Amino acid sequence: MHSVAMYITLGFQHISNLAGYDHILFLLALCAVYSINQWRRLFVLVTAFTVGHSITLALSSFGWVVIPSHIVEFLIPVTILITAVRNVAVPASDQLTGAQGNMTGHYLVALCFGFIHGMGFSNYFRALMMDSSSITIPLLGFNLGIEIGQLLVVSIIVIVASLVVKLAQVKQRDWNLFISGAAAGISIVLMNETAFW
Repeated sequence: MHSVAMYITLGFQHISNLAGYDHILFLLALCAVYSINQWRRLFVLVTAFTVGHSITLALSSFGWVVIPSHIVEFLIPVTILITAVRNVAVPASDQLTGAQGNMTGHYLVALCFGFIHGMGFSNYFRALMMDSSSITIPLLGFNLGIEIGQLLVVSIIVIVASLVVKLAQVKQRDWNLFISGAAAGISIVLMNETAFW
């Protein structure tokens, strides 16, 4: 039986590994609108995403919800594209300083997208599991590792964005347009590569 620490390490490596850049790209798009001054809103948004992928990671790992991996691999770049488009289409005032009802919509979208990414995490996790009778502790360790890696990635994104905006005197709106545009372009390429029809 493998230790919990090993699964924490595997979860951390999975989210922080550049080979799995689709999840990092989603986090980058998710953070693009926000400056370091809006860290509380961003924290709640990332938490909603975390809750979503934690739920489906568990459900998928136990075999209660199973979606073919080729569909999941296509849906992940779809979440990136929608997030990037929302970054540009939804007024910044609604995203940053809007009413709670507006923010609730953003949180629900992040939660739903978390469901999709959780299924992607579960495909990798199930491939690691040798003994399905002892899945609970490895699942908790793996999920914890993902969360640690995700917090690290988000922290780096926010710090780098803050430095670019402040030191290079780039407007937050321009940063958002650049990151969202790049994320949208890459997501379209990924969707083309993973299309299943």
